[in-house]
Amino acid sequence: MGVLTSWAARFRLRQYIKASLWIVPLFGLVLGVLLAELALTADSADWPPSGWHYSATTASGVLSAIVGAMVALLGFVVTIGVLVVQQATGTLSPRYMRLWYRDRLQKAVLATFTGTFAFAFSLLRSVETDSVPDLGVTLAGVAVAVSLVLLLIYLNRFTHSLRPVAIAELVTRMGEAVFTSGAAAIRDAAPRGDGTVSSDGPVMRVRTGRGGAIQAFDVAGLVAEAARHDCVFVVARLIGDFVPPGTVLIEVHGGTAKPDPDRVTDLVALGSERTIEQDPAFALRVLVDIAIRALSPAVNDPTTAVQVVNYIESFLHTVGSARLPGRYVLADRDGHARLVLPGRDWENFLQLAVCEIREYGGSSVQVCRRLRAMLEDLLDTLPQSQHAAVRAEIGLLRESVEREFTDPARRAIAQQPDHQGIGGRYP
Repeated sequence: MGVLTSWAARFRLRQYIKASLWIVPLFGLVLGVLLAELALTADSADWPPSGWHYSATTASGVLSAIVGAMVALLGFVVTIGVLVVQQATGTLSPRYMRLWYRDRLQKAVLATFTGTFAFAFSLLRSVETDSVPDLGVTLAGVAVAVSLVLLLIYLNRFTHSLRPVAIAELVTRMGEAVFTSGAAAIRDAAPRGDGTVSSDGPVMRVRTGRGGAIQAFDVAGLVAEAARHDCVFVVARLIGDFVPPGTVLIEVHGGTAKPDPDRVTDLVALGSERTIEQDPAFALRVLVDIAIRALSPAVNDPTTAVQVVNYIESFLHTVGSARLPGRYVLADRDGHARLVLPGRDWENFLQLAVCEIREYGGSSVQVCRRLRAMLEDLLDTLPQSQHAAVRAEIGLLRESVEREFTDPARRAIAQQPDHQGIGGRYP
């Protein structure tokens, strides 16, 4: 297919636009030039009031100062961005950067600065001794005021939002939203009957021509393509998996005609890294990364790890309340099974949430006590079907505590559940 005619190519383009820091500011630059032309056209009207008229010298000085100020502020924001990258990769998680690049406020600030710069610079060429763009100079001053307010909001937001707890809250909300919407879509597309798929071997295997991480599936497109050929697509790899070239992506079962492999692979988006759009486990991965980074000997901050566990517990309650068979069958409009997607079950999510934190934080009293409280809360609130995996994790945590704390008194303290790690009470 053409460069942008396939679903996968359009998905990658959307991902690039969301993560780009130059596209929105470029639109701001163009909009600033256009608004300057409109201001010059409207300047012949009897506005602004007589007290707001400017001399040519004053107008040139004001506009020149605005141009210089906007360039300086752009440099300042870029410097903040570099510092954020250093902090995120050093003390948080490199995976978080993919989310930070998409921040709309940051793009709005950059667009406002570039737009104000272009607006003021475009007005400078029209300043003459007998002709001054009074309306434009006034609007340029208003734009500077708006830019300064946005800058203050930007600084306030990122000085507060770059704390590990704030990032954990943001990532948890995103992960829960993706999980909830995905679970609803799967329920709505449930097939009639038990949704069984023929046990006969596949009549065709669709392989990928390029490598990369599986970022998303065009579920509706795959269902429609399978219905067109009266067959069932069975996806062979989990979303988030990295697949080398030549890997089997989809197995085709049944059908009267074989689908075009290129058309099928164009419905699967591959990229350089995982995304959160259809992969709620990636949100959990980011949370665990932040927690274990805090537990590294270089940082040694178990309190931050405990705070992140608070949000991991919230995420696990959302996931554990849903039924996760680990295999999802989706149907077409007529109720016939057309697409089988592999998925993570409750045990997979729980292991991802607990395993590494337990291993890296096994020597921390805070972490052990907080994990124990979290696991016992899950036993208390989740359905009985989820308890086996939780009890298994409690057993592994108990073994880790016994291995790390050889003194009976210290071991007894580490095995007590505590919602705050140390200093709280457990009912």
